[in-house]
Amino acid sequence: MALSLEEFVHSLDLRTLPRVLEVQSGIYFEELLMACQFHCSFKKNLLFASLIFFQVLKEEGSIYEMFGNECCLSTGEVIKITGLKIKKIIAEICEQVEGRESPQPFELPMNFPGLFKIVADKTPYLTMEEITRTIHIGPSRLGHPCFYHQKDMKLENVFVKQGEQIMLNSVEEINGEIMVNCGVIRNHQNHSFTLPLSQEGEFYECEDERIYTLKEVVEWKIPKNRTRTVKLTGFSNKWDLTNPFPKGFYGTLILKPVYEIQGVMKFQKDIVRILPSLDVEVKDITDSYDANWFLQLLSTQDLSERTSKEFPIVAEVIEAPQGNHLPRNILQPGKTIVIHKKYQASRILASEIRSNFPKRHFLIPTSYKGKFKRRPREFPTAYDLEIAKSEKEVLHVVATKAFHPPHDELSSVSVGDQFLVHHSQMTEVLCQGIRKVVNVLACEKILEKSYEAALLPLYMEGGFVEVIHDKRQYQISELCAQFHWPFNVKVSVRDLFIEEDILAATPGLQLEETITDTYLLISDFANPTECWEVPVSRLSMTVQLVNNNLSQDTGSILVKTLTEEITEEQYYMMRRYESSFSHPPPRPPKHPSVGEAKLTLLNVAEEKTMGLPKSPKSLHVDISKKLHSNQAGLGSKVPAGCQNSLPNLEKERSKSGAVQQQAPM
Repeated sequence: MALSLEEFVHSLDLRTLPRVLEVQSGIYFEELLMACQFHCSFKKNLLFASLIFFQVLKEEGSIYEMFGNECCLSTGEVIKITGLKIKKIIAEICEQVEGRESPQPFELPMNFPGLFKIVADKTPYLTMEEITRTIHIGPSRLGHPCFYHQKDMKLENVFVKQGEQIMLNSVEEINGEIMVNCGVIRNHQNHSFTLPLSQEGEFYECEDERIYTLKEVVEWKIPKNRTRTVKLTGFSNKWDLTNPFPKGFYGTLILKPVYEIQGVMKFQKDIVRILPSLDVEVKDITDSYDANWFLQLLSTQDLSERTSKEFPIVAEVIEAPQGNHLPRNILQPGKTIVIHKKYQASRILASEIRSNFPKRHFLIPTSYKGKFKRRPREFPTAYDLEIAKSEKEVLHVVATKAFHPPHDELSSVSVGDQFLVHHSQMTEVLCQGIRKVVNVLACEKILEKSYEAALLPLYMEGGFVEVIHDKRQYQISELCAQFHWPFNVKVSVRDLFIEEDILAATPGLQLEETITDTYLLISDFANPTECWEVPVSRLSMTVQLVNNNLSQDTGSILVKTLTEEITEEQYYMMRRYESSFSHPPPRPPKHPSVGEAKLTLLNVAEEKTMGLPKSPKSLHVDISKKLHSNQAGLGSKVPAGCQNSLPNLEKERSKSGAVQQQAPM
């Protein structure tokens, strides 16, 4: 049965791609062109006839795009549909801005650096099949949507309560039937079960508190054939172009996707892009057509989903990635390459240390041969000192902000005071005649000729700068093994094994965390022994499989890696700092009242057992996520007097360490 192209797209199940379509009613090239030539014969101007020809095609609505060139479909043509992508986003503001007319819908640039919170769709899904057909479900952390059911569901191995959050993890074939792997969390334990596509009911989206970039919303959070309501919450970086939103707008808007179909024509290897509004009728002939007539085109993602046994692969580059930084233009259209294998590789995520924006962000391979020197870290609170301290060395800091404690038992801080940070502990304070237990940081204040015990409350809003005594130069692998992130460094010796070291010119770097990602190992077909790593998630290309076999045994291969500079958007996608926007870090007042002090300090004590965050977005982090158990510190005592020098103090610590560990708790 023939359908309009728009009707076909509406009914398309993306899981069934690719599909082969035959054009049932289109535009005949020969008839239309001959008519245009006859119309212009008196001018004997074929160029003018061609212009009229394409103008008529545009009016008829049968134009599609191929690498920026306008082409058209005619009746009887066959096309293999390989993908459906969002071409652009139309935004419509839902809220009335006071004193202004309601703005008209506008196109939101795909690179707009907005940060958005998803508003749950109030329209129910009536079957699991409808959910899987319209919602992206995949292995990515963004590919696990959550729903709840309007009524209780009694299944074979689990009872799902009304309103209980159900996470959809994956879709797979089990015993010949397509099933959805689901899970519910109860008492911090995951209970897994499966639901068939035929499962009926009223399934509603759960509220989502996370923050997403526009790219993440477009790729994962806009259901097919539906719009998506979001709330603008902030910006990931500075937007230099005209802001499409009213000044100061942080409200709700509707995102409407405009799709484009991606496909390939018979006997051609160029990728065509077609708007669903193209005025043609098509018929799905997938089941009766030999797809081998089409060249097999694969994306970077397609290659990564192949099994390890299918490598190595010889391919020709059809669409090259933008911003290709590989040498000698390996990934250029028409180039034959060898894809040796796929594997997981680690990178160190680092950001440039600078006071103004935008900051540059990098992914540094562990094979980087440059050397680093440590740079001082800045700590805005006493709690940040607690996180940064280590057993390897005593943390030495200088105060940059004064602090006057609300209780006599706590220490005051003046600008320029120097401290040696030791451990966190609990201590009692007298608050209007009532004894309270608070968490404090035990330190030693460095005086002119002696040391003085100091207790700083963990909620203290201060300012500290680290004093560096270490003059060593470190390899990146040594930094990973010996220090906790985040950590500040500067390149002291550039990597001499690469032509241009983009890290060498930076004023300083903050090493933030280790990222593991999927890479393809590729090489030029003419030189298969020199290989480069290509990130699957950040480098998009299309290749055509080639039957050429490797003419020689590649033997041992040399893997080369590059330091990769990533965009602000890619940086935020990696870090996933939704809590920093939706739940700002709590900051108790400098002089809390009795009731506030009681609530704050008791909460701090109760949350002491919670784990440390692996990689805080900045030094201003959420206290409720940071407190952790430090049992060794609870029984420790700060010495009242110490030697004059820091080296002597460290020797004293090493001698008394064993005795302190045996102290009663």
